[in-house]
Amino acid sequence: MTTSAPPPGEVLFLLAGDPDDIASACADLLPVDIADGINDLPVEGGMRVLTAIPFHLAVQVVDEPSLERRDELIERLEDDFAIPLIQALSADQQVRLFRDLKESDRVRLLHVLDAPTRNQLKLLLSFPPQSAGGLMTTEFLGVPPSWTALQVRLHIAQVGQAKETVYAIYVLDEKTQKLLRVVSLREVIMAQSEMAIGQIGEGRKPVTVHPLTDREDVARRISKYNLLAIPVVDDAGHVLGICTVDDLIDALVSEQTEDVQKFGGMTATDEPYMDLSLLTLVKKRAGWLAALFLGEMLTATAMGYFEHEISRAVVLALFIPLIISSGGNSGSQATSLIIRAMALSEVTLRDWWRVAARELPTGLALGAILGTIGLARVELWQYLGWYDYGVHHLLVGLTVSIALVG
Repeated sequence: MTTSAPPPGEVLFLLAGDPDDIASACADLLPVDIADGINDLPVEGGMRVLTAIPFHLAVQVVDEPSLERRDELIERLEDDFAIPLIQALSADQQVRLFRDLKESDRVRLLHVLDAPTRNQLKLLLSFPPQSAGGLMTTEFLGVPPSWTALQVRLHIAQVGQAKETVYAIYVLDEKTQKLLRVVSLREVIMAQSEMAIGQIGEGRKPVTVHPLTDREDVARRISKYNLLAIPVVDDAGHVLGICTVDDLIDALVSEQTEDVQKFGGMTATDEPYMDLSLLTLVKKRAGWLAALFLGEMLTATAMGYFEHEISRAVVLALFIPLIISSGGNSGSQATSLIIRAMALSEVTLRDWWRVAARELPTGLALGAILGTIGLARVELWQYLGWYDYGVHHLLVGLTVSIALVG
């Protein structure tokens, strides 16, 4: 069945409709499409939608990473609806929600949640948000090595719906609960029914991460080993949870958005552009603009020292914007290359001298190319009579050329 996000007209209908109409309109939509529709509504409209649709569907909608203002929705919903909803969310989305809640609401809700959910949240919230522990879910499938493939398949059928993902089976020591091996779902399905799960697969050492591992390093490891999920283990080898590829993608998209905003010279923001107030837009951008403006004032100060020289060759002032913009353009190119290299771990801060050794001759070569073009431009315009640079036109051209090289 083909589904699509509700068009703008239907979004307005959802806001004005009664609960039965809302439930009927959402019946054929995927949770992610309903979440996108709620994003277009005010908070009150989102609350009407969540309370009108079936509870299991509301859980799936709130569990969608794309849902915006989730904390505001939960804060304003009645506790008798919000608490079961929170407890039914996947562990990683519970953590994401509680990090966004106001401190007072966080403390209040933690006290009224059931003990397993509360203890799990306290554990996950103890890890930094940018770490594997702050990103992981505790919903994984662990079995003892003595179980047969048939037992595991039956177990998956029984509890699979309660797990966020069943990408792999984690074989745990029956006594110590340490991770022994990771068996893919494909291997479990293809194995003979009577074969012990501890004998399935290649038996190589599992690829794992520590809970304090940075999420970018987790993403690189998942990419390197072509995994859909990676177990997070403590120093003793006990599995604390798993990081899934979809959660990592969501986290990295958010982080890259922040990096791009900082690269553009503004304070990062998590809110969508259209939701930002005018005051917020000004506050996010004014600080860096003011700092950059103050830095560029040094150029005016430096030019003031050479006021006499410039007055004797005013024509040189025509080339100052050209020289400054060329320096900025070449700097942006170099910055983009190095940022990409650092993001892919091709270079680190310890490689600064190697980067400098490569960029110095590269900069000189590029400056020489631009300098040659600048000199040729001055001489060509002088020769064709398009502009008179005076009797010292060659000196003017060489000055521009040397400035571009330097």
